[in-house]
Amino acid sequence: MHEYDQKLVEREQAGNPIRVAVIGAGQMGTEIITQIGEMRGMQVSVVVDITSDKAVAGYGHSKHTNVVQVCTTLKEADEAHMAGKSIATSDYRLATRSRFVDAVVDATGSTEMGATIAMDAFHYKKHVVMMNVECDVTIGPILRQFAEDAGVVYSLAAGDEPAAIIELYRFATALGFEVVTAGKGKNNPLNIYSNPDTEREKALQRKMNPAMLCEFVDGSKTAVEMAAVSNATGLVCDIRGMHAAHATVDELKHVFIPKEDGGILDRKGIVDFAIGVHPGVFLVVTTDNKRIQDGMVQRDMGEGPYYTLYRPYHLCSIEVPLTVAQCVLYGESTGHPKARLTSECITIAKRDLQAGEQLDGIGGYCYRGSIEQYSVAKAEKLLPLGLAKGCVVSKDISRDTPITYDMIEAVPEGMHVYLRNIQDVRLG
Repeated sequence: MHEYDQKLVEREQAGNPIRVAVIGAGQMGTEIITQIGEMRGMQVSVVVDITSDKAVAGYGHSKHTNVVQVCTTLKEADEAHMAGKSIATSDYRLATRSRFVDAVVDATGSTEMGATIAMDAFHYKKHVVMMNVECDVTIGPILRQFAEDAGVVYSLAAGDEPAAIIELYRFATALGFEVVTAGKGKNNPLNIYSNPDTEREKALQRKMNPAMLCEFVDGSKTAVEMAAVSNATGLVCDIRGMHAAHATVDELKHVFIPKEDGGILDRKGIVDFAIGVHPGVFLVVTTDNKRIQDGMVQRDMGEGPYYTLYRPYHLCSIEVPLTVAQCVLYGESTGHPKARLTSECITIAKRDLQAGEQLDGIGGYCYRGSIEQYSVAKAEKLLPLGLAKGCVVSKDISRDTPITYDMIEAVPEGMHVYLRNIQDVRLG
């Protein structure tokens, strides 16, 4: 276990705190800024949002914030930094290019913006903490490659469910257990036809954007998260969309196991999610070593041969500063994709679509995300979820139909599309 606490104290005492830029000062970004304000040895140097006013507001609950100055140029920002001030801006380049920033946190949620931010940050030798999992499942492998070429770290964010699952996965595989299932609990009801209108009242009660809540309820976010886990571990989905079985924590090791042993799976080594388990993430693991099985009985883990490892919380953005520390202090990620995609987050029509319609964004009215093995998605020309926004439908599409490249006009240009094309050619 890394000595984050002591290392950060040493940075504080040396007057050399880790300097962080946060891009996206919404709910998650503001929590990151606020949490860093509670810590020693780390400070937020730059906050970026669509408007400078929103960026300034992101500092509002942080205890350690210096005087905040709105800046529009890098020269202006550098002078403000040297005067001991914190920066608010609407220009991401003041975060990715500043010599007063060690790591950049992307909390934007935009695949295109995530691609642009990451590439600029790598060029200027900044570590990138990617809270934008939609971007990761689309172009994560090529971003990781560019990060390594630049000598910096590209990482998923601690506290988010993918990183929490990967933490358990590393623990189990290091000990030699076989991972049968890696999964998460579904925190919201599942309604694959959810849209911003159906979620508006609940979203207002929870002070959320209706589209963001819809992304959770319609299953898109779960598909994105488990695709990220798949791409980081090599585990696959057992069936398209995953099983989404109902289970309690105690039932996980009886449900998410092979059919021949009384479970629902056709194979071992899969990603899935459980309805009825929340919050938290889990692994179902196994061993055929009788001595280890006896030891697991002694530790109240059950008779085996299947065992549940359960983390009953994930603190989302509150944990993200630990990934920043891991990148800067140890040159390691909390989680990152392998060299090639294992799973694709695909796009499925949420309602009947007409030729000529332009697709909206994730959590909207047109489509939802699901998960499929990358080899299958590639063979069937399935449209990646992260590329769907702004595409124009070229033929009528019935509800529940997976959308393919053949059903749309050309994908609109953008840095994310450019990188995806490179990834498809270079990494296969």
